[in-house]
Amino acid sequence: IYILPTRFGLMLALMLGAMLTAGLNYNSNLGLAFAFLMVSVALVTMHHCNRNLLGLQVDAATEVDAFAGREASFEFVLQNDSNVDRRDVEIRCMSAAGICSVAARSSESVQVTIPVVERGVTRFAQFELRTRYPFGWFHAWTYVQASLTAYVAPSPQGNRTLPAAGGLGVASRSETRGDEDFSGLRAYEPGVPLKHMAWKVLARGGEAAVRSYTSLAAQPEWLEWSGLEGMDTEARLSQLCLWVLESEAAQRLYGLRIPGKEIAPARGTGHRFACLRALAAYGIAKPP
Repeated sequence: IYILPTRFGLMLALMLGAMLTAGLNYNSNLGLAFAFLMVSVALVTMHHCNRNLLGLQVDAATEVDAFAGREASFEFVLQNDSNVDRRDVEIRCMSAAGICSVAARSSESVQVTIPVVERGVTRFAQFELRTRYPFGWFHAWTYVQASLTAYVAPSPQGNRTLPAAGGLGVASRSETRGDEDFSGLRAYEPGVPLKHMAWKVLARGGEAAVRSYTSLAAQPEWLEWSGLEGMDTEARLSQLCLWVLESEAAQRLYGLRIPGKEIAPARGTGHRFACLRALAAYGIAKPP
């Protein structure tokens, strides 16, 4: 833990030096006593400032997701196992900061939001804990070495309509039987529910037939790079990002195909994050 006086602490030191000089020159016992008292208070304040960080434990969410042009929000948890309250502890990462106080034998979480402008994978090698408690005369700080990663997906925007289920890819063209969309008639087979029988055809003297349905909602849709010809790289990524969010909101099975990466059709929060991170990392060289 490093500690240095702030500008207020330096002003206090100059003032105390002047008080001691004046007390010695004029033989003022009261002035000397007050100056020594203030020096003692300053020394005690320095130790309190250092102790405010000493032994404090910190945990952080090492990976977060964000969109370009918005903010990446990291959550930090401060754990105080001592019997002393920790006041006004500031967590700083890059130019963003969050501040909180942690009571004795408890923990507290704080959010630090960092503006992210461009798509990509942004990594932070460390963050800083600092405090000026109690009087702002001293500034104590320490560096925490931690690998924090922000996966910044492209901004979700575009004017292309979402591909229809089964409209792209070989796997998506296969039909599955369901009860949603009428696709025609087929020959009767034993065991088919009577509600699917084409009674009007049978009444007109035709052969027994049943109505056939296709369930498009059960078919996966492929969000493909190749389906966005005529668009530049970032525009394609933004359109694919928008499609991922729309497909997830509609609870559709969807897969993602971009050059060098294919994610099998699925749905859910984990699948959405996998697709968004693939879009965020597209074209980004891996660190050595």
